[in-house]
Amino acid sequence: MEEHFDINYIKKLVRDMSENNMVLYEDLPQYDLFLSQVIDFLNDKFTEDKYTNNIVQNYIKSSVISKPEDGKKRGYTKLHLVQLVLLSYMRPILTTDEIKKVFSLAFNEINDREDDIISWETAYKLFADIQKQSYDSFLGNPIGDEEKLNEMIKGLNLDEKDQDRIRVFILVISLVAQASVIKKLVKKIAREYEAK
Repeated sequence: MEEHFDINYIKKLVRDMSENNMVLYEDLPQYDLFLSQVIDFLNDKFTEDKYTNNIVQNYIKSSVISKPEDGKKRGYTKLHLVQLVLLSYMRPILTTDEIKKVFSLAFNEINDREDDIISWETAYKLFADIQKQSYDSFLGNPIGDEEKLNEMIKGLNLDEKDQDRIRVFILVISLVAQASVIKKLVKKIAREYEAK
């Protein structure tokens, strides 16, 4: 049976995403990892992205994330996973330089823990809480209400067979519009703050 793409179906998708959202900080590996283990972890959690050794090493060379601990085979700590998970959420929205600027707001120099304004653990937990709230608020008022969406569909005078397809189209472009606005707002905030 084909699913009916209405607001309730979208809410179900959001609910499912919310439940399988982020790895809790406490559930991140407690032990140090080899780079290959870090790559495996990221590729398991972010299936739409393809992480490689080069990608992670380029983030280190660009001072977006911290250098691994010198002289240790397993030089990648929980701190690196936190940085890379946060980076993974930012990657589709921000450039590498923009991510670096956002991180520097809270952590100043990426390789110096002494100048951090907040801890990476705190940042991770804040992000997880904010993301959960975003899902919850989306569940309360997604793209609009069902009645408004139905009025839009009705106003288009479509054949009944085309209504579901156009409903999905409207839902998708609404989400794209929201993502676009959010992306532009994030970039503007980062630029404005840097200019101060």
